Amino acid sequence: MSRRLWITVRLIGLGVAGCANAGEQSEVALALGALAQDGYATPEDAKASLGERLFEDPGLSASGTQSCASCHREDQAFTGNNHDDPSFPVAIGAFPSLFGSRNTPTAMYTSFIPAFGFVPAQRGGQTTFIPQGGVFWDGRADSLEQQAGGPFLNPREMAQPSKQAVIDAVAVAEYAPLFESVFGAGALADTERAYDQLTEAIAAYERTPSFSPFSSKFDAMLRGMAQFSDQEQRGFELFSDREKGNCLLCHTGTPGSSEPHDWLFSDLGYHTLAVPRNCDIPDNADAEHHDLGLCARADIGERLPPEVSDPEAFRTQLCGAFKTPSLRNISQSAPYMHNGFFKDLRQVVEFYATRETNPSAWYPSESGVLLKYDDLPGPHKANVVSVFAPFDRAEGQEPRLSPDEIDAIVAFLYTLRDGYEL
Repeated sequence: MSRRLWITVRLIGLGVAGCANAGEQSEVALALGALAQDGYATPEDAKASLGERLFEDPGLSASGTQSCASCHREDQAFTGNNHDDPSFPVAIGAFPSLFGSRNTPTAMYTSFIPAFGFVPAQRGGQTTFIPQGGVFWDGRADSLEQQAGGPFLNPREMAQPSKQAVIDAVAVAEYAPLFESVFGAGALADTERAYDQLTEAIAAYERTPSFSPFSSKFDAMLRGMAQFSDQEQRGFELFSDREKGNCLLCHTGTPGSSEPHDWLFSDLGYHTLAVPRNCDIPDNADAEHHDLGLCARADIGERLPPEVSDPEAFRTQLCGAFKTPSLRNISQSAPYMHNGFFKDLRQVVEFYATRETNPSAWYPSESGVLLKYDDLPGPHKANVVSVFAPFDRAEGQEPRLSPDEIDAIVAFLYTLRDGYEL
């Protein structure tokens, strides 16, 4: 069965199942029959099932206590920081002394994220390049497979010393026979290849409907199966209004479309929002430490467009920028933003509305001087988004959104939670 299944997986993976000769088609039929006996309709189902087991196995960490699911909990929209306190801002690693530097992003709807790159755009009659795509807050993984391979070897996360250590743990797991059924007899003997296959299986699981069900009230509304309340409808209007919330500018969808896939609520771009410094993050005990996001990626220099005339100046403009997350299931995924500063959803919307009109509500003062944009070193404060509503206000002016309007937007955001019952 393993051999037949391996042939089937290879044929489908290479996109030639429909072009197989008679002998190969016979092998495929036999493999599918064996899979059906084991409860799998297709090889991809078997691979995704393997991926789920890998995703949930704490034995793949150095301590034997942390799995992918420890930081990506289904009941928190596949977010979570491996901590009993859901508001703790960063992930705790496999050992109690280990801490991540960023809030865990959701793994939901990530299968729709393209590889990182720079998209040309016209602004003021000139061509500029907009960063877009990639997984993680800084987009450093170009695929779900690449993302899945990172945490196992990250000393702040699952802390395994090598790929070999991870594969050794897989080899003694109860699902090891399934691994060889999916990828072929002896698949675990080649460490590099097996590690790539491990990430392939996890990515297959993350591409299942468990991670992108499109089952929210908003989706039901698009399908004509539900209606917004008056407050939710008002919230959606404010969310979309360029002179009010203007949220749709970055948390994009396709107005007029009734197709849920057209509403991912993220432009997959990068923006510098000047989220206040979170002193609960262990790294921030060092006053000189600043998480600069996209510009601090180790490979960002080599990823810049070749047309850029001044690479260093261009890179500097990316400092403080983090990827726009999808708002789907946002009501379940506190804390919010890359540093987990905000503990509840209303606080986030209020920050957007009043960051400029009432900065003292968000930033500390020292010797009577307001430390505005306190988590950005001075030269990078110029990168902060301030041109578009609701940020296009001055201190002391009326915010673009009133308290009641903030409440309405929050009510709308709650309609993005999957699992809505008709």
